[in-house]
Amino acid sequence: MLQTYGRILNRPGTALFSATGLVARLPISMVGLGTVLLVEDASGSYGLAGAVSAAGLVANAGFAILQGRLIDRFGQSRVLPLAITVWGVALSLAVLSVEADWPIWTTFVLAAIAGASLPSVGSCVRARWAHVLDDDRERETAFALEAVADETVYIAGPIIVTVLATAVDPVAGLATALVAGLAGTYGFSAQRGTEPPANPRPDHHAARAPMPWGTVVSLSIVSLALGSLFGSAEVTTVAFAEEQGAKGMAGVLLALWAAGSLIAGFLTGGITWRRGLLVRLRVGAAAMALAMVPLALIDSLLLMGVVLFVAGFAIAPTLIATMSLTEQSVPPSRLTEGMAFVQTGIVFGVAPGATVAGVVIDAAGASPAYLVSVAGGAIGLAAALATRPVTTRRGVRTPA
Repeated sequence: MLQTYGRILNRPGTALFSATGLVARLPISMVGLGTVLLVEDASGSYGLAGAVSAAGLVANAGFAILQGRLIDRFGQSRVLPLAITVWGVALSLAVLSVEADWPIWTTFVLAAIAGASLPSVGSCVRARWAHVLDDDRERETAFALEAVADETVYIAGPIIVTVLATAVDPVAGLATALVAGLAGTYGFSAQRGTEPPANPRPDHHAARAPMPWGTVVSLSIVSLALGSLFGSAEVTTVAFAEEQGAKGMAGVLLALWAAGSLIAGFLTGGITWRRGLLVRLRVGAAAMALAMVPLALIDSLLLMGVVLFVAGFAIAPTLIATMSLTEQSVPPSRLTEGMAFVQTGIVFGVAPGATVAGVVIDAAGASPAYLVSVAGGAIGLAAALATRPVTTRRGVRTPA
């Protein structure tokens, strides 16, 4: 298994762009929670804090596809540094607006600008892997590695920002995210040797490579549903821990959930699969939906941790299959855009999932709110079942 990963990491430049891409992704898991902690500390309102955080998330989802198109057209090394600089300035001013008690609308506007400009480095990393690797099996291994990197980010990020915000200062968590985002993205975009070529259109009337919208839309719905599952489960788990009198354990519970996914992602990349990606997508989506059902019945922190850890094993394989199917079906000249659709679905689904879960928590408590996650998983499964075998960009039809 280690040899499988070693083969792709021994390619010139791959280990470096993967590592810097991991650092550049840390803000994704830190800024939302860091914003909540900062605004709540200043205002005393979780509702306001959640709304400011949601403004950034929605803006990020809304502009990710446009960013993907710009990156495909002009190249990563030209778009990423500009985008991350705008993000850094906007985030810094958003923090200042909270600390200096500026009018609240300025905080919302700056949070939205920061969210809109934060680049989807994960899509860019995967586009690089697709560029430097020719073998489909090696690409799946690379996507598994990046799924592990994603889970590492989602384990480490919330812990780092929470510890810094509570033990040092609410600003410290966001300041750390700022440094990681700027340093990681600048370092990543400076690596020109592994960068996919830009695909400028020679004139305004030139035809673009057709996007397989049927596949992209269905996979985006899968991602949207999974995003709602993640958002609702995260909020509900925090409320569950608080009901148990141990709010500080919420981060541990969520870290166990992510750890299960991390392990599954690592194993997925080292295994030679006999079944096709579409079957694995459907099985994974079914497992994710079913894994949420027992959570509504649990009344123990210890048991909740165990079940969340086991449930996490369904996450990474499902997301790896989703990304791999996208990569195989989208034309190379629009790969970052196609990846952005799928990753945007996850981000865009988090806010409504968290909002609906919050309403249920207020009305009935934490345990029933896990049923919102079950519903998200069921929608994801339905979309996975509706996804049809696709003809890849290399003219091969994916097996059902």
